[in-house]
Amino acid sequence: MTDRIITYSEAIREAIGQAMEADPNVFMLGEDIGIYGGAFGVSGDLYHRFGADRIRDTPISELGIVGAAVGAALVGMKPIVEIQFSDFTAQAMDQIVNQAAKIHFMLGGELSVPMVLRAPIGSGTGAAAQHSQSLEAWFAHVPGLKVVMPATAQDAKGLLLAAIDDPNPVLVLEHKLLYKTSGPVTEAAVRTPIGKSHVARTGKDLVIVATGVMVSRSLEAAAALSEKGIEATVIDVRTLSPLDMEPIEEAVRATGRILLVQEAPKHVGFMAEVSARLAEGKSLYSLEAPIKRLCGMDIPIPYAPQLEKAVVPQIPNIIQAVEDLIREP
Repeated sequence: MTDRIITYSEAIREAIGQAMEADPNVFMLGEDIGIYGGAFGVSGDLYHRFGADRIRDTPISELGIVGAAVGAALVGMKPIVEIQFSDFTAQAMDQIVNQAAKIHFMLGGELSVPMVLRAPIGSGTGAAAQHSQSLEAWFAHVPGLKVVMPATAQDAKGLLLAAIDDPNPVLVLEHKLLYKTSGPVTEAAVRTPIGKSHVARTGKDLVIVATGVMVSRSLEAAAALSEKGIEATVIDVRTLSPLDMEPIEEAVRATGRILLVQEAPKHVGFMAEVSARLAEGKSLYSLEAPIKRLCGMDIPIPYAPQLEKAVVPQIPNIIQAVEDLIREP
C-alpha cells in the first residue's frame, strides 16, 4: 500500500482509531482528551467518532487515572492512558511501578495488565522545569514495564499498535517536538516490533546511537558530517526495555567508535546502560576510542528559550562530538 505523508500526531490518532475499530475492549482515558482533543491535539476527533464511553475525560488525578486503567486491564479491557506531560507520571508512580508492573509476576502469571500509557516527554516548548523532563530511565529500570520511544511517524503508529496488542504494560514516550513532524506512514495497521532497534543510516567511520528527537538530530548531523567526509551509522533504539543491543554491537565491530546521544541528563541516564553493556561485551575489543556520551546537562530544564536550548544536545553539538571522537587516537 502506498505510504502517505502524515504527522506524528496524526499517526498516533490513526493507530488508536484502528485499534478501537478492531477491538471494542480498547478505550482511552485522560485529561482533556474528549471535546478539547487532548493537550497536544492528539486525540482530535476520536471523541466524536467513538463517544464519551470510549474516549473518557477524567478528573485531574494521575494516580486515579492510572489506577482505573490498571483495574480495567485486569478485567479484560485494553486501556490507553494519556498523561498530559510525562512529568506528571510522578503522581502515579505507585500504580505504574508497584501495581501495573508487578501484578503479572506476583499472581504467578494468572492475570495480565494490557495497559498502554502514553506521555509527552522532553524540552523545546518553553514549558519549564516541571513540564519538560525526559524520565525514560526511571521506567526502563523497572522489571515488568516495557518502554518505547518512537522517533518517526511510522513508528509512532506501529509501536503504539504493538503496545496495544501486548499483554504487559507498555509506556509509549512521545517527544513533544515530534508531534508536528511528518513522514511516510502506511495506511494499514502495520505493527513495529517491540524490542528491535533500527539502523536508520549506515556509515563506515562511527556509530551514533540515539533516542526520541535525538534520532532526527543525529541524522541531520550525519548528513552534514558526510559533506566533510565522515560517514556515520545512526541507530534508533526505539525500545528501551527490552533493549536490543545486537545492531549496536555489530555497528561497533564495523566502525570502532560510538557516540551515545540522549536528551536526558547524563547521570544514571539510559545511555549509561548502553555503555555498560558494550563494556561488558566482546564488542568492547573492537573499540578504537573510548565510548562517548552526549547528554543533557544535569540541571532542571530552564524556561528561558536560549537556556532551554543550551542544556540539551543540538545538531552542532552532535557534529562537534563526532569530530572530537574521530580525532581520538
